[in-house]
Amino acid sequence: QVQLVESGGGLVQAGGSLRLSCAASGRVFSSSILGWFRQAPGKNRDFVGRITWSGGNTDYADSVKGRFTISIDNAKNTVYLQMNSLQPEDTAVYYCAARNSLASNYANWGQGTQVTVSS
Repeated sequence: QVQLVESGGGLVQAGGSLRLSCAASGRVFSSSILGWFRQAPGKNRDFVGRITWSGGNTDYADSVKGRFTISIDNAKNTVYLQMNSLQPEDTAVYYCAARNSLASNYANWGQGTQVTVSS
């Protein structure tokens, strides 16, 4: 079991930046994959990006490529989501999640952190 706790959400003006953190504890292995997702009101939860725990390989949704960056600090067991050039459509609850590299579903989820971008 992996425990995940997000932080860093808040209110920011369009064009601004925020950095979200996801602190992981428990059974995190080098083969784990940490993902970021978001859910806007009345919409489905969407994939934002992911990173491999060991090598730092990343993958992003087209909607955030070039604006969002995922990084990892293995010493702190923390994954970051740096969000730049934020737009009102980025407003959502952001979640981090973890899965084993061999699994298709993310088994462990954080509680989410609210990001609100004002125009």
